Amino acid sequence: MADSFDLVIIGTGAGGGTLAYALRESGARILLVERGGFLPQEPQNWQPTEVFDRRRYNPAELWYGAAGTPFHPGVHYFVGGNTKVYGAALPRLREQDFEALAHEGGVSPAWPIRYADLEPYYARAEEIYLVHGQAGEDPTDPPRSSPFPFPALPHEPYIDDLGERLRRQGLHPFHYPMGVDRREGGRCLRCKTCDGFPCQVLAKGESDVCCVRPATQHPGVTLWTHTRAQRLLTDSTGRRVIAAELEKGGETVTVHAERFVVACGAVNSTLLLLRSANDRHRHGLANSSGMLGRHYMVHNNTALMAVDPLRRNPTVFQKTLAINDFYFQGPNFPYPMGNLQLLGKLQAGMLTASQPFVPKPILQGMADRSVDWWVMSEDLPDPNNRIELRSDGRVVVRWQPNNLAAHRKLVETARHTMRAAGYAFVFVQPMGIETNSHQCGTARVGTDPATSVRNPYCRTHDVENLYVVDSSFFPSSSAMNPALTIAAQALRVAEQLNKTPRVQQRASTAKNPPHRTWQTPQPAHRWV
Repeated sequence: MADSFDLVIIGTGAGGGTLAYALRESGARILLVERGGFLPQEPQNWQPTEVFDRRRYNPAELWYGAAGTPFHPGVHYFVGGNTKVYGAALPRLREQDFEALAHEGGVSPAWPIRYADLEPYYARAEEIYLVHGQAGEDPTDPPRSSPFPFPALPHEPYIDDLGERLRRQGLHPFHYPMGVDRREGGRCLRCKTCDGFPCQVLAKGESDVCCVRPATQHPGVTLWTHTRAQRLLTDSTGRRVIAAELEKGGETVTVHAERFVVACGAVNSTLLLLRSANDRHRHGLANSSGMLGRHYMVHNNTALMAVDPLRRNPTVFQKTLAINDFYFQGPNFPYPMGNLQLLGKLQAGMLTASQPFVPKPILQGMADRSVDWWVMSEDLPDPNNRIELRSDGRVVVRWQPNNLAAHRKLVETARHTMRAAGYAFVFVQPMGIETNSHQCGTARVGTDPATSVRNPYCRTHDVENLYVVDSSFFPSSSAMNPALTIAAQALRVAEQLNKTPRVQQRASTAKNPPHRTWQTPQPAHRWV
């Protein structure tokens, strides 16, 4: 079976979904491909045991560390990708993150674009993803051309008090930018099941709700769900992709297009390009540099739980506050350390996955009296940290954490800060290889084809009609959540694709309605 489109986008997360949304009115015939389906709205969305202990929404697949140890990756295959379960934290990178920056563990390299190049697209992405925030509180704030589209989410009283305790230490806690629907009449209930949970009422600023569904309302955009991309096929020169082989319901469907966009995430985009090796691309499609799969980064992460046994924390929606005072240097430490941000309120059912031998009543008692933080430092790009695809299909993640002195210093500083704020007990849990929700860097952009996979507009150097639009484009990881930067770059790429003569010509001369042979009907979701 064969079909033909102007543009095929493989993946519906922050990259692919945003791109489809931005091009929905271009006139081009667009096929949007997703290997999973729509995540169901059901009571289990908000049940910690189902989400964390039983991993209800995670795939059953295994990846392997360099030593051969298997692990369950923190990825999700649904329309919207990982944005279906992310914490909806949507900060911009800092202005200096785009420049070469010295760290204790090495140098974070400069990007081939600067903050100013991305700033207008950040502003548009904030509108699309319903970002609430307040400019000027954070001393590391980058310049803005416009205010946040929505006011900051107010702190609950306990968090307000925590902010005052931090300010008395000379710190600058600020309202963290959050993508949730708290507009007048919006769907957000300010529940305790936002961070790490699917939203049962579709109130997160996520790709599915904010981008994919609106895009598919346009006649030129077709969505195929439960469809997995197996490989991309090139012409005899290897300079152009002419088709994608997709697996749908046990059948192979060959789809032709003028342009192809891979947006499967840093690991799965790499795997698709490696599977697409041919006589002209023996080491993987668009991999003449040998950089495909290299420079894998996921941040250095630690969960911190500060407990005051004499004071309960009644906060429901906790993830509203962050600290960047240590982002570029710390106390008695001249190098960048990273970001501290509140987690969604921990519950006992979320803790049992990592503490299975501690009685649940004890865990619940701790959670009732804790304030919970995510401690995040930059993971520096290293070509030896890489993704490999074995001949038997096994996915190997070779990742050795680096820049750890800075991360340990940040954890130590966070401990001291919380004890000074009145918390007698501080517990930490370092995150390992399986905590890969911030994966990035495996097909980095650059101006030199010998040291990068793509140009600054995410077009591959080797293949003239192939783009990769997801977190794999990052030359460095910074110490901020990556989703808004992925979306902003997707908007920037969309603008470039709109200028492409082939797409413009095909879009303007297309007379037939788009093919919808395999389109999955819109699910019977309830909109609240």
